[in-house]
Amino acid sequence: MTASFGPVRVKICCIGSADEAFTAVRHGAAALGLVSAMPSGPGVIPDELIAEIAAALPPGVSSFLLTSRQDAASIVEQQRRSGVSTVQLCDRLAAGSYGELRAAMPGVKIVQVVHVTGSKSADDAAAVAPHVNALLLDSGNPASRVKELGGTGRTHDWQVSRGIRDRVGVPVFLAGGLKASNVAEAVRQVRPYAVDVCSGVRTDGRLDETKLARFFEAVASA
Repeated sequence: MTASFGPVRVKICCIGSADEAFTAVRHGAAALGLVSAMPSGPGVIPDELIAEIAAALPPGVSSFLLTSRQDAASIVEQQRRSGVSTVQLCDRLAAGSYGELRAAMPGVKIVQVVHVTGSKSADDAAAVAPHVNALLLDSGNPASRVKELGGTGRTHDWQVSRGIRDRVGVPVFLAGGLKASNVAEAVRQVRPYAVDVCSGVRTDGRLDETKLARFFEAVASA
């Protein structure tokens, strides 16, 4: 099933402060990623700061809580404290169900990350898609000794991602190693609902306005 959702949106991830949030929004970000405790990767900030940034965002900008928690009850508790509009599940849901999450968080969107490690990822994506609002295709590896749940700076096989995009009926966010020099080609190949970037718009860990501008220009050119 191929779903079309209009112009490609941009989600800026690893937001570390209110200043970074406002900078990203000024450049055109439709969504911001706020990273809570992770086993590895960049951009982790305290839950208290996540709540502060989420509360400060203007209407129409989605706040994503990136969580590595795997039990529904704990995820619900974290969302309630942070006040975000979207929960991004970076690992598999191991305890509880998506139905429990929906019932406990009315109005909050649920986005499941699928780490594209091979063709089997397409089956994983198809199985979970009916239960969530969107999928986010990334380049992590939950099976590694230290789990990689995002922020790797690596690309993955975009043909697998395109196959997932064509197969599921929910919006697909594309992440993993995107930057100004490759995002237009990624958009042309995958045709995602949105692209998601962290390190590709940063210099020495800080949001770089020049890289931001180039990234948005490249997305628009696709």
